[in-house]
Amino acid sequence: MLSLATVGSEPMMLFYGDQGVVSLTVPVPQGLAVGTVDAVVEMPVNVSAATIAAVQDDRVLSRVDVPRGGGPISIPLRDAKITDNAVAVTVRSYLIANQGYCLDPSNPLRLVGAHVRYTGEELPPRTVSDFLPPVLTQLTLFLPRSPTRAESETAMRLAQAVVAHYGKQYPKVTVTALPDGRDTPPAPSGPLQRQIVVRESPDAGVTLQGDAGVPSLLVSGPADRLMDQARLLSSEMNRLAVSSKAVVGPLRSSPLLPPNVTTLRDLGQLGIHATALAPQVSIGLDQTRFGRAVHGIRAHLRGSYTPLPPSIAGQVVATAGGETIDRWPADNSGSIDRWVSVPDELLMRYTNLVIALDISGNTGRCGEFQPVTLTIDGNSQLETSAATPPWPGGLQAIPQALMPRVAIGFDGGLDDTRRAVAILVALQRLSALPFDITATSVTQAIASPTAAILINADGWSDRRTTLPVSAGSPNQITVERVDGTPADGTLTLDPTQKFASLQTKYDGSRMLLIATSNNAAEQLDDLLEWINADVPRWSRVTGGALIGIPGREPVVVGTENLRHTDTLVAQSRLPAWWAAGAAASVLLLATGALVVRRRTRSRSKP
Repeated sequence: MLSLATVGSEPMMLFYGDQGVVSLTVPVPQGLAVGTVDAVVEMPVNVSAATIAAVQDDRVLSRVDVPRGGGPISIPLRDAKITDNAVAVTVRSYLIANQGYCLDPSNPLRLVGAHVRYTGEELPPRTVSDFLPPVLTQLTLFLPRSPTRAESETAMRLAQAVVAHYGKQYPKVTVTALPDGRDTPPAPSGPLQRQIVVRESPDAGVTLQGDAGVPSLLVSGPADRLMDQARLLSSEMNRLAVSSKAVVGPLRSSPLLPPNVTTLRDLGQLGIHATALAPQVSIGLDQTRFGRAVHGIRAHLRGSYTPLPPSIAGQVVATAGGETIDRWPADNSGSIDRWVSVPDELLMRYTNLVIALDISGNTGRCGEFQPVTLTIDGNSQLETSAATPPWPGGLQAIPQALMPRVAIGFDGGLDDTRRAVAILVALQRLSALPFDITATSVTQAIASPTAAILINADGWSDRRTTLPVSAGSPNQITVERVDGTPADGTLTLDPTQKFASLQTKYDGSRMLLIATSNNAAEQLDDLLEWINADVPRWSRVTGGALIGIPGREPVVVGTENLRHTDTLVAQSRLPAWWAAGAAASVLLLATGALVVRRRTRSRSKP
């Protein structure tokens, strides 16, 4: 039994009005079938009876009466047809209000805690093309104890490609060392799990290995061909790998990015519509889907709404970030053809542009007035410009400010490879598009003009790049531009405190993401483990640096180049401790005596 979130669907189903509709797609691994979807019903108020039905291709698969007041239900899907390793059904709700009451259109029936109960037994893959199942819960990458740079980069690409492939399923990805003297994992993987071995060797290819249980996949080849073998898993050529081994020729990755002017359809939004007394639709402005940091967003909205009769007045309202940015009266033409500009200060990594039709007049006792349909066409245009520096800045600029290509600067070894994979997995989960990576040394990445992720777990010593939060000595911490002022705060801690950080820095032409510590590599590992333990944490965190100290929750520190220096809490509110910004955060974390100094330095602005 797997939760809907585990299989990549929304964890909660919401049904509005007396007849609600939700589309549900459930991936089905080979050898399995969908038995039921189990959930708990939370009823809206003033409902006397409710029924849930599952429909596929105009065929009713099941119909379930909801217990009065709500409670657990089981929706049978045994007769659902499987197409392309998935079951797609429409779930409908039918509500009857208590006599004399109206249903609240803003209070839906909810199915929470939904799980898919499968029947059967997963079949192990027999060809390379079938290696990745429709549902993946864990991927383990095996490397030699002292991997080469080619092996490390291949593992990074594999992890990133798999996470991009599975989207919202969020499989767990781990990196571990091969047992000494072995080229295979010590044991077969469990159900809905996979293992990949990466090793340099003269024999190039992608090979299934092992006869017991689920076989592992060996990705091998010389250093200059190893990457091509790994790209097979994310290439369309993978469908043709219908044997237990495949050897890949040269493959090149070229990210396809939208132009400055694109359409909603090109961004994956084929057209948006809603039907209600006060319908509203949401256009997702995802900076990662543009493949870069953007600003100056203008939307040429094209669409329609049901013309209103003379007795009903209305207006179309556009909002972003909860603020109204435009409004205009609804007329009897029922057409929408209008340019709307989204102010830069309202932009986040993800911003919803909401278009609503508000009406007033006599709509009947329970809204018996004919519902209005609001539609925004897929050919509506979006104009954007590259944001340099990115807007917003700091951790909210990640990963879009690193796209489309980013250098991974690390000094080698299994531990740094593991850290790089953890960061790339997290960033790919935030991104709607895959991005290209190149593994190199820290020194080369700093010298390169390309955006970079820099990993130096034992401490930062490169003077070419000054960190927003740095350790000048074992017991001293310096925070740049404290509280958005030109002043730097210097903290002297007694006793000495270990800390690790994830920091961003825009150096005038590119974005850097830096993972380091003050000689406390284990603390950096703890920080990465903490932020990756809950997928939404990466999307909520803002500020310029995330600081972790043993025994305490991490805190956010802001810097001047964030453009929103007074905002240290993301749109989705974090716990109160996240609001502890700038130097005071570090002060409160440090135990023992300390000395605080401020100094002002002149520096050129980028």
